[in-house]
Amino acid sequence: MKTISCTKLDENLLKSFGGEIKTYKEGEKIFEQGELPLYYFQIVDGKVKENNQDKEGREFIHNILGNGQSFGDSMLFIDKRYPINAEAITDCRIIRLPKSNFLNLLEKHPETSVQINSCMSQRMHYQFIMMQNLASHDPVIRLTGLLEYLKSFHSDDIPLSFQVQLTRQQIANLTGLRVETVIRTIKKMEKENTVKIDNRKIFF
Repeated sequence: MKTISCTKLDENLLKSFGGEIKTYKEGEKIFEQGELPLYYFQIVDGKVKENNQDKEGREFIHNILGNGQSFGDSMLFIDKRYPINAEAITDCRIIRLPKSNFLNLLEKHPETSVQINSCMSQRMHYQFIMMQNLASHDPVIRLTGLLEYLKSFHSDDIPLSFQVQLTRQQIANLTGLRVETVIRTIKKMEKENTVKIDNRKIFF
């Protein structure tokens, strides 16, 4: 499996174009569905989820992001409102750069534009793979697809070495499965030696 080589933009460069570090508390919305995209966001530390809720109030998580990763950037290139929410799932520090400043940065530093495009393209590639897995009715295939996607962001490719930094409920929300199904499937995968459980932590 190849690792996604998304290198974060240099923080000093972002600050030189007007980027500022904002703090968000756990559970605080960073942006909401329907709002206009006004900023480039890059996580300094903490975790952020991109999500939606259906009419019954059930949450569907599209992605969970961590240190050094950006989010919402693809929306800065089109005249559309956010189709998702972004919410802090831990206390976070995030660099926020106004859209016009971000586009100016890309114009002045074309190598950064290539970097951004490469990262977004690789995300799309793996999300297409995830969509194929999520179309399966087999929960093992769904979970395996998610775990492979998460592990692809890390350099360690040793089996059962990657610790999954998600709760069972978050895994359920990412895969569209019931949390009881996730728990049962993880136990099955442990017996098949495709995951390891150590002190309730999942390793893949």
